[in-house]
Amino acid sequence: MELNIKEGIKGYVEQIVTEKDSASKYGSGMVDVFATPAMIALIESTAMKSVLPHLPEGFNTVGTEINVKHLKATPLGMKVWCETLLTKVEGKKLFFDVNAFDEKGQIGSGTHTRYIVETASFMQRLNG
Repeated sequence: MELNIKEGIKGYVEQIVTEKDSASKYGSGMVDVFATPAMIALIESTAMKSVLPHLPEGFNTVGTEINVKHLKATPLGMKVWCETLLTKVEGKKLFFDVNAFDEKGQIGSGTHTRYIVETASFMQRLNG
């Protein structure tokens, strides 16, 4: 199966920070602010959703590496969003530049790598 993923694909996802996204709920801290693991989940989700429409049926991506800085805290109730840019494709390996923002400015930046997999065979190898 030929994969036709090209550099330049952009992603965008936004959400409102709720208690379930807080550091105290994630166990990554003891304050009610947007947790670093929640920001990472937003980044991974944004990158995954950006390329999914470009993949053949039955294919997906899995995150393999993330290198981000969480630059500042965001309170509960504030809107956050992530922007991703697919900067490089090496076979099934996808490289993204990633940036996260809240209503007051940039809160995170870095890079993320994902790998294209055929979902059924990936799960079969995993389970068996």
